Amino acid sequence: METREKIDVDLTLAKQKAPDEKAWKAFLQQGIYKIVNPFVRLLIKLGFTPNAVTTTGFILNIGVAVIFVVGGESENRNDLSYVGWAGLLIMIAGLFDMLDGQVARMGNMGSTFGALYDSVLDRYSELVMFLGICYYLMAHNYFLSSLFAFIAMIGSMMVSYTRARAEGLGVECKGGFFQRPERVVLIALAGMFCGLTASLIGGDYKLYVPGIPFHIFETMSVFTIPITILAIFTNVTAFTRLTEARKALEMKERNQALKG
Repeated sequence: METREKIDVDLTLAKQKAPDEKAWKAFLQQGIYKIVNPFVRLLIKLGFTPNAVTTTGFILNIGVAVIFVVGGESENRNDLSYVGWAGLLIMIAGLFDMLDGQVARMGNMGSTFGALYDSVLDRYSELVMFLGICYYLMAHNYFLSSLFAFIAMIGSMMVSYTRARAEGLGVECKGGFFQRPERVVLIALAGMFCGLTASLIGGDYKLYVPGIPFHIFETMSVFTIPITILAIFTNVTAFTRLTEARKALEMKERNQALKG
């Protein structure tokens, strides 16, 4: 097979994969928008601009960090209500992060700077949230979990950076799991379920297995296990995107060489 033919085949296969992945995401997105659009219209009537919605989400994430810091300063290590309330606020803040784009579209207020502002504040929001999580875990001597939270923070930043840098070089790079919406939902649900579990079985619950000298599960695990999953798969996603970007860039360079 000649080089040009091979490139054409690669491009065709890539295009065949893309529609399937985009289709289910678009379907899910449209379902969510049908639910939130009435709230979006209310925000527009109240005079909210897309940047104001973005800023509100950032302020709420500062509130998340404050809750974690206050919880970290609490002497009662088993009071996991702070984690639960922080999880709820993460979900609300995430909703505002999602609504800014819809406010821009429905209110015809989109701008290039607005897109940049949204991306920058999203990064700040995530960093502030992870700062609070790391502080809480360190303060209550969950050292290993705090390390995983830090690794998850690095992975989250690299997922976004890899996409931004690849797009700056002229290739699309949006694949992989644990993009920002998935990360927000996972951490929010983990926090809320941790708080709920603590209210049902107590924050000091530990599960032991005969013959094993340490517990294999505790109430806090409801929050720390998803954080560990994030630490692994955000970085996997970042490296997956890096690999995809490399292939796309090499293909682009080959095409340019053939045209030249």
